[in-house]
Amino acid sequence: MSKLRIGVLASTRGTDLQAIIDEIEAGRLDAEVSIVLSNKEDAYALTRARKHGIKAVFLESKGKTREEFDREMMELLENEGVEVIALIGYMRLLSPEFVQKYMNRIMNVHPSLLPAFAGGMDENVHKTILEHGVKVSGATIHFVDEGADTGPIILQEAVPVTEDETVDSLKEKVQAVEKKLFPKALGLFHQGRLRVEGRRVRIMDGSGK
Repeated sequence: MSKLRIGVLASTRGTDLQAIIDEIEAGRLDAEVSIVLSNKEDAYALTRARKHGIKAVFLESKGKTREEFDREMMELLENEGVEVIALIGYMRLLSPEFVQKYMNRIMNVHPSLLPAFAGGMDENVHKTILEHGVKVSGATIHFVDEGADTGPIILQEAVPVTEDETVDSLKEKVQAVEKKLFPKALGLFHQGRLRVEGRRVRIMDGSGK
C-alpha cells in the first residue's frame, strides 16, 4: 500500500499539523503531508511545514470570489496527488464545488463534542462551553459537508470540565485529545476502514466488517 497523500489547509498555528508530522516521522502513520496551503501569509503552520521539508504555499484571497480561490487550491492539491484533506484551524468556508469534489475526503477538527457547540471557532467555543456550565467537553473529527460542523462524525473523545476551568486550560486539554484523534482518523481512512452511511461513519475492522 502506498503512502497516504495528505493536503492540509490551515490559517493559524497548525498545532494538530505537528501531531500528524510527528506520527509520520515516528513511523506510526503511513502517510506524507504533500502540501500545506494557507490564506494567511504569516500562519505559523506554513513555517512548521517548511521546517519539515513540506511544500508550503500562501494563496492570496483578496479580490477573488470564494469559488475562484477554491479552484486555485484544487489545482494545487490535484498537482500534488492529494487523496485526503485535513482542515487545521482553517478560517474560511469552503465552496460547494470544493466540498463536492472531495466529498468524504475532507476532515475537520472541532473543539467540542458535536453536534453541541457547532459553528464557533477555537477559543470562542471554549468560552461558550464554560459560560453554559457544561461538565464534559471534548474534540470531534468529522467529514466536511456544506454546513458548518454538520458533517458525519468520525471520532470523538471527551474531557472533563473542572470547577476552576479556564478557556486556556480547557483548550490545552482538548488540543491534547485532538493530537491523538486526527492522526488516528487519517490512519483509519488510509486503511479503508471508514464507511459513510448517511449521517454515520462506521469504523470497520480489518476484514471490512
